[in-house]
Formats: sequence, C-alpha cells, structure tokens
Amino acid sequence: MQIIRLGHSCFRIQNDGTTLIIDPFEDSIGLKMPKVSADIVLSSHDHYDHANFNAIRGESFKISTPGEYEVKDVFIYAIKSYHDDNHGQDRGENLIFFIEIEGMKLVHLGDFGQKELTQEQLKKLEGVDILMIPVGGTFTIDAKKAAEIISILEPAMVIPMHYKELGVKLNIDPLEKFKKEIGNKMEIIDKLKIKKKDLPKEETKVVVLTPQK
Repeated sequence: MQIIRLGHSCFRIQNDGTTLIIDPFEDSIGLKMPKVSADIVLSSHDHYDHANFNAIRGESFKISTPGEYEVKDVFIYAIKSYHDDNHGQDRGENLIFFIEIEGMKLVHLGDFGQKELTQEQLKKLEGVDILMIPVGGTFTIDAKKAAEIISILEPAMVIPMHYKELGVKLNIDPLEKFKKEIGNKMEIIDKLKIKKKDLPKEETKVVVLTPQK
C-alpha cells in the first residue's frame, strides 16, 4: 500500500486494485489541488477545504455520510463526530474514517474538534495502525490535544495533517508546535509505502508526508 499526501488533509491511498482520495480541497486555501482519478472519494464534511469533488476525474464511489461501506477490497466505517467541542453547534458535524485495507487499519480524523473522543468512538477506533490526525488548532484540535489522542489510541504510525504550511492561507498553527509536543521525533518523507509486516512494533512512529502532485 502507498500513502501520498496531496496537501492539507487530502491523501491518496493506493493498493494494487483500488485508489482512495480523502478530503480533496479547493485551490482557494492557497494550494493547488491536482486533478486525480479515484475508485473511492471520502469527504469528512462539506467545507470547501475538504469536499472538492470537482477535482476527481471520472466515476467514483463517494462517501460523505455515516455508515459502513464495502467497496472493492476496502472496508470503510464513517463515524459521526463533531467539528467543535460544542456538539457541532459552532462548525457542524465531522466524519472520522476507519479504513481496513491490506490487513491494516487506517484512521483519518477529518476536522475533528472535540475536546476528547467519546467512549463509543474509542471503541470503534480500537486497533488503529496508521492515524492521520489534525494538529493545527483553530478549526480542529491543536497539537497538545493531538498528542493526547495519540497516547490514548497508541497507533503504530501517525501522519499529521491540517497545519500551516507553505501556501496555506488558513489561520492555523505550523507543524513546529506538534513537533515540540511529541519531542522532536518525526521522519519527513515524500510517500509512505508499507505492508502490515513493516509496521513499527515498539513505539509510535511519526511520519510527515510532504505534499505531492
């Protein structure tokens, strides 16, 4: 399996038979969203920086509501959560995506903004291998809350997202704050190619994916 970050909170996940795109963004955030093809497109919520379906070429299976889905060789659980810590009254609802692919369990938290995960959400996210988590604050949890969630879920790998980077116009924190929270332990790479047997066994590994086109 290969994971590429296209920028912001948008990822392309591929195995031999299936391509997923998560949270395609509009160019107005300051980054250029490439035109891409996908079998499955996931959108955590309908804000402009997470739901640019027009960037997807051809036909694809779109998921933007809670539920359980099986598409080709991929199982996807879209779990209801909130974009804020006020039961969605400030910024609405958000989907957490739990994805089972190639024997691995991936979680994309979308624009998760709750102060903490509920017991029901924790139960559904049990056993996550790779966690994609927002760290920029303002619209989502910040670096400190992200570190707390990581310590609770104990994933094998973490990929931070939704932070201030070159070009991004949103008023969110840079990656440096998250780096300090986790004690400077980050590996920066262009893409992640991984099989289940390669997942870290001892401690959580943090991987920063530079945006690719």
